[in-house]
Amino acid sequence: MNDHYPNRTHTTDSITTLSYREAGVDIDAGDRLVQNIKPFARRTLRPEVLTGIGGFGALFEISKNYLNPVLVSGTDGVGTKLKLAFQLNRHESIGIDLVAMSVNDILVLGAEPLFFLDYFACGKLDVDIATMVVSGIAAGCEQAGCALIGGETAEMPGMYPVGEYDLAGFAVGVVEKKQIIDGAKVAPGDVIIGLASNGAHSNGYSLIRSIIGSHPVDLAQDFHGKPLSDVLMAPTRIYVKPLLALLKQFPVKGMAHITGGGLIENLPRILPADTHAVLHKDAWIMPPLFGWLQQLGNVSDAEMLRVFNCGIGMAVIVSADQADTVMAYLHETGETVWHIGEITERAVDQSAVTIE
Repeated sequence: MNDHYPNRTHTTDSITTLSYREAGVDIDAGDRLVQNIKPFARRTLRPEVLTGIGGFGALFEISKNYLNPVLVSGTDGVGTKLKLAFQLNRHESIGIDLVAMSVNDILVLGAEPLFFLDYFACGKLDVDIATMVVSGIAAGCEQAGCALIGGETAEMPGMYPVGEYDLAGFAVGVVEKKQIIDGAKVAPGDVIIGLASNGAHSNGYSLIRSIIGSHPVDLAQDFHGKPLSDVLMAPTRIYVKPLLALLKQFPVKGMAHITGGGLIENLPRILPADTHAVLHKDAWIMPPLFGWLQQLGNVSDAEMLRVFNCGIGMAVIVSADQADTVMAYLHETGETVWHIGEITERAVDQSAVTIE
């Protein structure tokens, strides 16, 4: 997972040129990181993986169980939640966030995540911190059932502040062509089911940091039985396994990963143009974190709904006659779910989503 050039030092009779290490890039550190993360990656492997970590590219064979496979890809980062990770020196779970943002996105099309690649960039490589980050990425891959098949570690002196890094992730999944979920079958009368989030997930952290930075907030304080720092850093939920299992049992018409933009902006991405989503704001329990942030920052209801998931991390749309059975099934898998709304016919000049 490290593509740095070899370290070379050339000496003449009177001149010694700089080495790569002296220029700020430690190839040996990169090599140590690769060795550290191999056991984590090994735990995520699937039978389709044909190569291990360390090569120029990774080989992955599509299972012959698929008759007409369609590949589905997604990429994302974790935004300014990283800034809070730096402030708190909490690097163990940020990799779960990274995986979740991509695998949940491709999941809504009905895709099974197959493999994941990461990009870790820093000014100076701290092997211990990078190892913690990648161990979290591997943990996220295990939750999603996909292989951590490779990635890149980029040590670039002068590009990042001391002690900081950036992350990006890339997921590839597969779905049978006839089983693609694109929302085209969503129709008036359908029911919207909401699956509980685990907090703010990986969205809205610029606003969160602005709110807590403008007030004398102790991040170690007790917040409903947990340190506030734990609540703020709770990793994004990965919905892959329960929803893939659901898709094998019930017809699902549409799914939306509720990320930046909240329910207001993410539900329309899967709704036909002639449909409208009516949500009932009292239908689900909003975690205390959001009420606390809203009060502390004096944030309007409309802004909260456009920035945060407000307690719903994934929305699933099914026909009304299937709704109770689907909800019961999800409850049995350990999910917290609510009937949060319905699909109606969209009137002229009506917005795609309203919250009552």
